[in-house]
Amino acid sequence: MHDKSNLTISLRIFTRHIKNFLVRDLIILTGFLFSFSIHVTAQNNSDISPRAVIKSFLELQATVHYIYQCTLNPKATAIAWSADGDHGQAIYSKSLTDPNTEAIHISAGSPNQSCNEKEPQWSPDGKEIAFLSDAQTEKQQQIFIADAATGALITKKPLTNFSGYISHLHWSPDGKWLSVLFVENASREPSPMAAENRATGLIDSSINRNVQRLAIINRANGEIKQVTPAQLYVFEYDWSPDNKTFAYLAAPPPGDDNWYIAKLYTQSISSQDTVLIYSPEMQIALPHWSPDGKRIAFIAGLMSDQGGTGGDIFTVAVEKNSPAKNCTPNRKSTPCWFAWQPDGNILFSEFVGGSIAISSLNTNNNSTQTLWRGDESIRAADEQSSFSIVYNKSSLTIAFIRTSWNRLPEIWCGNISKINQLTHLNDHIHKPILRSENILWENDGLHVQGWLLFPENYDSTKHYPMIVCPHGGPAWVITPTWSAPDFNATVYTQLEYFVFLPNARGSHGQGEAFTMANRRDWGFGDLRDINSGVDAVVKKFPVDNNRVGMMGWSYGGSMAMFAITQTNRYRAVVAGAGASDWLSYYGQNSIDKWMWSYFGVSPYDDPAPYIKVSPITYVKQAKTPILILVGERDGEGPPPQSFQFWHALKELNVPTQLYIYADEGHSFEKFENMIDVVARTGEWFERYMK
Repeated sequence: MHDKSNLTISLRIFTRHIKNFLVRDLIILTGFLFSFSIHVTAQNNSDISPRAVIKSFLELQATVHYIYQCTLNPKATAIAWSADGDHGQAIYSKSLTDPNTEAIHISAGSPNQSCNEKEPQWSPDGKEIAFLSDAQTEKQQQIFIADAATGALITKKPLTNFSGYISHLHWSPDGKWLSVLFVENASREPSPMAAENRATGLIDSSINRNVQRLAIINRANGEIKQVTPAQLYVFEYDWSPDNKTFAYLAAPPPGDDNWYIAKLYTQSISSQDTVLIYSPEMQIALPHWSPDGKRIAFIAGLMSDQGGTGGDIFTVAVEKNSPAKNCTPNRKSTPCWFAWQPDGNILFSEFVGGSIAISSLNTNNNSTQTLWRGDESIRAADEQSSFSIVYNKSSLTIAFIRTSWNRLPEIWCGNISKINQLTHLNDHIHKPILRSENILWENDGLHVQGWLLFPENYDSTKHYPMIVCPHGGPAWVITPTWSAPDFNATVYTQLEYFVFLPNARGSHGQGEAFTMANRRDWGFGDLRDINSGVDAVVKKFPVDNNRVGMMGWSYGGSMAMFAITQTNRYRAVVAGAGASDWLSYYGQNSIDKWMWSYFGVSPYDDPAPYIKVSPITYVKQAKTPILILVGERDGEGPPPQSFQFWHALKELNVPTQLYIYADEGHSFEKFENMIDVVARTGEWFERYMK
């Protein structure tokens, strides 16, 4: 189940600015709501309601520019990016050789027109920039081409005439073609995070109607051709160096569910004959051809969400059913993104505990070297922890969007040893310093890590309540970011709470064995890790042990449900989009195949492990007040799961409330609902924790 995410990781895992009232991802969205502090003294804090605090945050954050992508040109002499503009998501480019030049705004729209433009991509010769825009076709992205030097449109009208959802824009290596992933006549955004279609009519047909295929576009005349078979849903792809073949990850539809069983294929650009290259044991992501075209590298491992990439780096020869080589075996960190180097080695990013690092990998002997590390979060595109990289002879230039607890998003660029800030889009925001501490502890023989955020105006002579925030996934990780995930708990520091963000077993950051440590054990080992971490924090800092609460979304919401059936140490709990009965959940959700990797068996063959880890199994032990929140059309955390838990608690006279948000999915679209989630959560804790 998605954290955001991360996956986020992600990771799996993407947003529009809150000012436009169009935000896809609940976690990033709530980051917009809470990532800015207002100065409230301890004397006056108790007189201000959580909703009033949120309103003050919104007044401050309305001017923030969120940056979505950045990409270097082939010679690293210029950079393009997409970020929040005055009238929607906008694209800019800037010279790196003359720091005094102004950024150029590239657009297919007229001045002051509201539109969203994204995914800038340099042509291989660096003379053109392709991008997606809905400026001339309302609510429908099309491809445009601009002159890289001036920003002027080369294609005054759209190069394409797509009808459906397009994404993942790329050039072919020779510059003769462009390519996208395309869902023809899409009925919804192709993401399990999006609100599900209403389940009416013949369900067998409706769930398979959105098929994402790889399409190529002739640069000269705009002719579109869908090249991959209609019976395969394509998730990610890469061009071969010789322009003749694609490598891609695909599975039969539906895409939301079958990403978890995707395989690696190759296919000629001129044929629909596919070649199965590799069938992974777990999940697979980021297929990339080697420079010589003889190998394909990818990341494989236990991943709970598309976009929340983490595992080990593998390479495989481009031959049918070739054995794959694990290049990072037994690593005590989690590789999460990579790029080939011209010499056939690899540069990759990895989660190290709750931090991020960039390392090099020798693909011949598997030796690695850490080149850079920071307590922060980076990315250059939709993929979490990605970066843009260019090699010119012996020099390397790298660029990425950089954030941390106290750093608003900006683009940084340079070589590994000296990375300089390029943009200053958010210099006008004066964000008070948020104090944090990296918490390390041991439990059950495991080394565990988490982040502790301190109350605003912290006074070491006072005792404060604390909110514990298990992340979603569970295969994800919390790294420092200005918009912390899971309700963006940074807001609660302004209401005089400590906030504890544990990366318990099952998380990324400590190697694949640690990520797999909670298989068939959800809620037991990871909850012990969390409780042990709470003990470590209480022992070291002035936390009122009688006023500790918990909140979580997605898998974090499930953990919150489970926690109140196992312990009474939490004073109040908020569970968002959680699952209370994994047995019935399997038949209700839209991504049930993610559970195969964790349980190794269907519940119809062996229900016992599903029953063992279900909160509903132990619901009669629950005493803690719990607020339950969910979207009406959530396919990842279906509302019946929340109904079931709420119904049981009501019958057992446990204080509880259930709120269902009309038409929302796993992530929310309506601005007013996003506000209400975080405000209602704050009010619940104020009611039971203060």
